[in-house]
Amino acid sequence: MNDGKNSRLTEDEKFLAGAEDTRPFQKTITWQVMRVMGELVEGLDRLADVGTAVTIFGSARVRPGEVQYDTAVATARLLGEAGFSIITGGGPGIMEAGNKGAREAGALSVGLNIQLPFEQHVNPYVDISMEFRHFFTRKVMLIRAARGFVIFPGGFGTLDETFEALTLIQTGKLKNFPVVLFGSAYWSGLLDWLRGTMLAEGKISAGDLELLIVTDSPREAVDFIVRSQEDATWRGRPEAEAVEVAREVYGAGL
Repeated sequence: MNDGKNSRLTEDEKFLAGAEDTRPFQKTITWQVMRVMGELVEGLDRLADVGTAVTIFGSARVRPGEVQYDTAVATARLLGEAGFSIITGGGPGIMEAGNKGAREAGALSVGLNIQLPFEQHVNPYVDISMEFRHFFTRKVMLIRAARGFVIFPGGFGTLDETFEALTLIQTGKLKNFPVVLFGSAYWSGLLDWLRGTMLAEGKISAGDLELLIVTDSPREAVDFIVRSQEDATWRGRPEAEAVEVAREVYGAGL
């Protein structure tokens, strides 16, 4: 007969007895997961009423007065005048320009900042701000609250957010979602590599390249976004083709 001395504690017993971990609860993985959940819940709550929004991405290293900064201001202002709220990462550079353009148009201006080893302040043109501990929770909000992306020249973070969206479109998780690359000269090398290497080796299909729209005109960028809202079928063909190829590759579960 088992006298209980050698029996294994149930998870309830360990939890109630505090035997799960001798560290302070705030240092455990459980607490970290709860903080991630908290960021997601707070983000969903804070962005619930932003309306129809567009997220603008780009380099934090662009300064006021530079052409890219001024062009991002103009693009965001036109989007705001067209009825869109503007969401950015909340920091300097193109992010600041996007929020400034929204402010000039009288549109809602949202900044979703990220904690970094060096302090990054929220720019002064933000109406609603949040600070995230984790890049991945922040990316969820930057995508979920938006109806499309306008992506100005940027670095690793900008590319990360660009390809996150393209992957979600390619696998059918985002629909009628325009991804506009602003600045054909900047993006031409990447597009050449996508065609000449990635497509040539069969890693993507020709239709996947149609998921990207390239422009040098603020008005044209805005027209692309507006058209996607007025005609839900406009982006439907390239998106459907991308999903179909992905389904053939990964199986019928998509």
